[in-house]
Amino acid sequence: MKLYEIASARSGDKNDICNIGVMAKKPEDYPFIKTYLTSEKVKEHFKELIKGKVERYEWDAIESLNFVCHNALDGGASRSMRMDTLGKNFASHLLMMDVVNPETGIKQQ
Repeated sequence: MKLYEIASARSGDKNDICNIGVMAKKPEDYPFIKTYLTSEKVKEHFKELIKGKVERYEWDAIESLNFVCHNALDGGASRSMRMDTLGKNFASHLLMMDVVNPETGIKQQ
């Protein structure tokens, strides 16, 4: 399955840093998301787009995670030569991640 089936997300940017907030759609999905969605998996999903570290912050009270992605915007909006120089689309990109179905344990695509 895709992450968007159990979570929603928002992202934004400041200079060369992008942050991505991931929120569970249902409280019962949050423990799986919290266990599965690590900083390493986020960095791997974005491959060469994120050149720096990815830090993860947990906000259990609202069943959410926040990922701060350093060196993710090729210098930032006014410096980058990328087609999309902002971090607004990172949330949509992350939600397309394939995840292991928590009920079956099978990776679905």
